[in-house]
Amino acid sequence: MADYIIYTDSACDITPEMLKEWGIPCRSLTFRFEDDQIEHTDDDMDISAFYDRMRKGGIAKTAAINPDTFVEEFDKILAGGTDILYLGFSSGLSTTYNSARIAVQQLSEKYPERKVIAVDTLSASAGFGLLVYLVMQKKNEGATIDEAAEYANTLRYKLCHWFTVDDLVYLKRGGRVSPTVAFVGNVLSIKPVLHMDNEGHLIKKSQVRGRRNAIAALAEKYTELAEDPANSTIFISHGDCVKDAELLANMIKEKHGAETKLTVYVGSVIGAHSGPGTLALFFVGKER
Repeated sequence: MADYIIYTDSACDITPEMLKEWGIPCRSLTFRFEDDQIEHTDDDMDISAFYDRMRKGGIAKTAAINPDTFVEEFDKILAGGTDILYLGFSSGLSTTYNSARIAVQQLSEKYPERKVIAVDTLSASAGFGLLVYLVMQKKNEGATIDEAAEYANTLRYKLCHWFTVDDLVYLKRGGRVSPTVAFVGNVLSIKPVLHMDNEGHLIKKSQVRGRRNAIAALAEKYTELAEDPANSTIFISHGDCVKDAELLANMIKEKHGAETKLTVYVGSVIGAHSGPGTLALFFVGKER
């Protein structure tokens, strides 16, 4: 049985240092600000600086990974005799997964003796990162590449993504709320509670008045949906709002005793569309 690696992309919002520790190669999506057109990755711009620039009015645009990039990267690995399980950013939010699928088709013909599998995680940010983490654990327990891919395909439909944003202007830019809703919501401090559905799309589920109530609503979703509330592996991501992330973690701990496993920044790929102040909670649930 050939050895294999898990390969992912930067929309998982796990730091390069941590992915290296896990033994997982990662390809970065890129972004640029409209006022300078310089292409960046999270590796060459500090994430706090990224959010500071957004707060000052900077508008960031993101770009997917193209098929040729995946072909080039995957070819090196396959040529060395190692199979690949690619876990990719939700096809509901980006064409990156489709680029990887095209590369897989090409390279499967070139390397018929190798296995290269692409899984659409239908996930984003640290929810995507949590899936990568749990599949890595399965691999470390001895799962074959096919078993790990099957596990990822099953797990993705139970991986809960619940989040809120602080400023509706960013959702307005992405067409997820109307200009009127964004204006009125910001004036009245109405905060949306959103989640990711089974197709990997971001869906508004409810709204509350005030930031603290929005954070409490995320914690309530954990109570409602967590498969094992006392022992779940919890990831939290935030758009440069560390105190809010700590508050959310404490709410869950106080009620269930569960510790948050990992807290990370929402990276540029998601942050460009959700903005500073985004707060997101991820865990394995009875359903999404």
